[in-house]
Amino acid sequence: MLMPKRTKFRRPHRVSYEGKAKGRNEILNGEYALIASEGAWITNRQIEAARIAMTRHMKRLGMVWINIFPHMAKTKKPLEVRMGSGKGAPDHWVAVVKEGKVMFEINGVSEEIARESLRLASHKLPIKTKIVKRGEQA
Repeated sequence: MLMPKRTKFRRPHRVSYEGKAKGRNEILNGEYALIASEGAWITNRQIEAARIAMTRHMKRLGMVWINIFPHMAKTKKPLEVRMGSGKGAPDHWVAVVKEGKVMFEINGVSEEIARESLRLASHKLPIKTKIVKRGEQA
């Protein structure tokens, strides 16, 4: 699973995913990309499931770039614990994805394989996405 080696703070504040992405909102590496149409927190497990779905359909041909990384820890208090007495322990890691962010890029395979593998990856994610070819994005 993806997670940072170390962080400055164990339990960060919640970061908003509203609004449009400021950076990484155009295709730089690949020929085809999966772009977020809405904002959300995407967990490390969802990123890994999308990566596996893509690479299996591509039969490990071509290249895949993952442009999101789960830097933010989400905390959770144990079950059946009363309110108060501080914030819970880190439970899982999430990536903050805003609208317009290029999440995955693919190169080195045909258009139909690339579109199908990105479609399979999009089903593993909790947000609406667009599949875009380099040069045709608005």
